[in-house]
Amino acid sequence: MITRIGLVAGDIWNYLDNNHNQETMENLITALGKDRSYVLMSIGWLAREGHVTLEGDGPNFVVKLAKPI
Repeated sequence: MITRIGLVAGDIWNYLDNNHNQETMENLITALGKDRSYVLMSIGWLAREGHVTLEGDGPNFVVKLAKPI
């Protein structure tokens, strides 16, 4: 399971880096075609590691790549 979360986290980071820099959670799930649970766990992992930031509330929060310091 941890490996799959890591792979989905990589997919999320690459999608944001190559395409949009930010996206709503729902659009990200649709665009990636990944299981919702894994996308949510992967977003949490990326946020904890400081790779993404989250803005807003509810189902349409925005996931953004964190700006390098």
